[in-house]
Formats: sequence, C-alpha cells, structure tokens
Amino acid sequence: MRHRLQGRQFGRDSNHRQAMFRSLITAFFEHERIETTHMKAKELRPMIEKMISKARVKSVTTLRSLLKVIRDKDVAFHLLDEVAPRFISRPGGYTRIVKTRRRIGDGAEMAIIELVELGQSLSDKRSKSKTSPPKPKSPSTPTTEAKESSAV
Repeated sequence: MRHRLQGRQFGRDSNHRQAMFRSLITAFFEHERIETTHMKAKELRPMIEKMISKARVKSVTTLRSLLKVIRDKDVAFHLLDEVAPRFISRPGGYTRIVKTRRRIGDGAEMAIIELVELGQSLSDKRSKSKTSPPKPKSPSTPTTEAKESSAV
C-alpha cells in the first residue's frame, strides 16, 4: 500500500527517476520551455519553482545547492544571472503548463512547461554566438605595397 507516499514513480527506480528529473530540469533552464508528458510536467513544476525561488538570492551557497541538481555550470549561471532576476517582484507561480496533444506512439498526454515571463534562452544565445559573422579584416598592407611598387 502507498498510504501517504507522495510523488509519482513513473515505473522507474529512485535513482533513474532522480536522473530523469535532473536532466529535465537542466533542459528546462537551458531552453526555458520543454515538451514532456503532462504527468512529468506536473511533477516537475514544484521542483522548478523551488529552484527559482532559491536562485533569487544570489550567493555562493545558492550556486552550490543549484549545482547539486543542474550539473551544468553554464545553465546554473544562466538561472542565477538571467532567469531569477526576472522574478524578483513575483511571489511565486513562475511556470505554466499547457496541454498540447496526445503522443502518437502510446497516446500519452503531452504538455509544454514554460516560464511565465519568457526571455532569451541559453540555447538561443549559444546558437547566435556560433553563427555570428566573422569580423571584417583590415586592408592588408602587402597588396597596397604591391600597387605602389608597380606604379614606380
């Protein structure tokens, strides 16, 4: 019997479940929205909201406690520096869950979990920095010297 036991098991043992939630949380804070099953989104929401509430106070202790779950320093710093400051004046309710469709393979109900105040996600910033055009080169001196020497 499961009297007074909280949380869904999702057919996984505790270590697998913990790893699954860590990867979902990391992906969520990297992209600021993810699509997953409705039940996983409902289970994930309190974890995410507690992490945002904790990250509103920027300190080394907070960073260390976030890194226990997130496991990616860039994503943890993105949460501390850009996501949490958006919610300083908000007392709670940082995420929303929107039902989207039924998955074709097994008919599971899918949902999008996203931040209420969307900003620029870390993955967008990474892709923009990779695709930024190269800086224009300054005119090279050998070609100008060659032109001057041919004119003489």
